[in-house]
Formats: sequence, C-alpha cells, structure tokens
Amino acid sequence: MHLATITEQSAETPVLVDPDRGVIAFAALGNDVPTELLEAIRAERITELTERAAAAPDSAFRPVDAVQFTAPYRHPRMIWGIGLNYVDHASDLSESVPEEPASFIKLDHTIIGPGDPIPIPVQSQRTTSEAEMGLVIGRHCRNVEPEEALDYVLGVVNVLDQTAEDILQRNPRFLTRSKNFPGFFSFGPRIVPLEEVAAHAGGVPRIQVSTVVNGDQIRSNTVERMRYSPASLISFHSKVMPLQPGDIISPGTPGAIHVSPGDVVECQIPGLGVLRNPVVAG
Repeated sequence: MHLATITEQSAETPVLVDPDRGVIAFAALGNDVPTELLEAIRAERITELTERAAAAPDSAFRPVDAVQFTAPYRHPRMIWGIGLNYVDHASDLSESVPEEPASFIKLDHTIIGPGDPIPIPVQSQRTTSEAEMGLVIGRHCRNVEPEEALDYVLGVVNVLDQTAEDILQRNPRFLTRSKNFPGFFSFGPRIVPLEEVAAHAGGVPRIQVSTVVNGDQIRSNTVERMRYSPASLISFHSKVMPLQPGDIISPGTPGAIHVSPGDVVECQIPGLGVLRNPVVAG
C-alpha cells in the first residue's frame, strides 16, 4: 500500500492507497489510529495499519480520482538535500562532482504539496526547479553500512526541489539561503515502497527521474548516473548523525530547469507517478 494525505473540508487526513481498491482513511481503521501520517511513521505503525486496511471491506475505500492529495506531511525533523550528485547536472553548473556527498539542510517552511504554487522570490531573477526521488526513512538509522541501508527506507516519493540559482552562483556559501525560500520543497502525492518502483523499472539503478516544464522541457536520467547511490547516501549521513523515521533524503537531480511565473513544473518517475506544481510570482 501507498501512504498519502488528502485534503477534505479544509482539513488534512492521512490515508492508505491500494492501487486496486482505492483510498482508505486512517480513521476508518479504528479509534486508536494516528491523526497525522508523520505520527504513524514515527510510531512505526505503518505495517499494522496496512494490515488493517487489507482486511477492511471494499466499501471503506474511495476512488483515487475522488480525493485531493496534498503534501504527505508538513513537519519532518530533517530534510537532507544532496548537491551535484548526478554527473550531468554538475556539468550544467560547470562544477565537478565532489569527492564526498555535498549535502545541505532544508527547513519545513519550504514544504508544499501537489498543486500548490511555487513562488519565485523577489530576490531571484533565475530560479530553477529540480525533480528528485526522495527517500523517506522508516526507522532509527545510525552507523549503517551501504549493504543494509535500503532496509531503513520506508518508501520513495516525488520531489521538486527549487533553487535560487543566481544567488547560489554569487557565492557557494549562499547555498542554504538559495534553497530555503517558502515553496522550495514540494513532495507527494504518495510515498511508495522502493521495491515496487524498482520492480517497475527493472532495478533501483534503472529508475528514471525527469524534470519536466510545460510538458516539453525535459531533463531526464537514471539512478545509475548518480555519483553516490541512495544506499551510500543513507550510510554516509547515518554516520554523521542519527536518521529518524520521517526524515527525507533528496538525493539530487538529473537536471534543473529555469522556471518563471506561469510555468507548470513536474517530477515524473515511472512507477511512482507525477508531482505537478504551478509557478507564480512571489
């Protein structure tokens, strides 16, 4: 099952999504269920809730096209972004791929969900949008080796990571500022098991991630073109600090595209779906 949050009557409701049966709210699974998806992830109750949903009657499910998805959750403890991880994207910026992962932190005020507007900050004349496959940590993770790292992944999710590229290019020490404007981290609509997306692609290295703007500007590449694989990134950062349930690692983009007000930007990942956001003036 997939994990998501929907909006109904101005409230956000955590749900499970069965690709065959539809959407079922946590509230339909009993009186003792978490009221937020992140709460369920932190309590490590996803397996239990999935089992309850599997046993629920078909009448408890709604069609997927009858609900409105939003960001899966709003307040992760940590968002790790990885810069210059795809060789081809590094060449876009006339940069070499660093000898160790180049990571940065984004804060939760940057979070938006599917369909929410990405505002271009007035300080930036060149903002880019970057499609990524986010890794959602499912349990406490500390000092793990790459061989076991993917066992700690709850699922993967579409991400659109925005950068005020002109600010960054003035000085690489401005990375945090260039990445942390409101609306600069969109994710959703669903968190899907990594093995499901990998099976669709024929293996994790063959998962394809695409940045698409207005349906015709496309930057696309596969996970195998990452300098540092998802497993190695989890291992590396777990040796820096503990990773906790709900933390997100956004492992880099195959290519950034300059966006302007009026554009529509998408993150497309076969087997995972599409995340789409309009761009507006800030």
